[in-house]
Amino acid sequence: MNFIIPKNYKFRPKLLGLIDYQTAVLDVVWAGILYGFINLFFISPLIKIYFFIGLFVPFLLFSILGIHNENIVSVLIYISKYYINQKIYLFRKK
Repeated sequence: MNFIIPKNYKFRPKLLGLIDYQTAVLDVVWAGILYGFINLFFISPLIKIYFFIGLFVPFLLFSILGIHNENIVSVLIYISKYYINQKIYLFRKK
């Protein structure tokens, strides 16, 4: 079978069909940093699990769902570019 893919379609390989690889790497890095801080501050395993789930799951859901089907890396790049150059003005036609 041959499939015709339009030229304006952006083909991005995804991990398990949900999340692209760039975002998956960012999630793994966030999980590692979070794991290190939680092991540093808490002793009880139950509290460690609660804090890890409470801080990682919202980030994971945000990275999977995204904002208007944009991945989280692109959103973070847009936000950083805005904060670096805030002289962009909104034009309103009156």
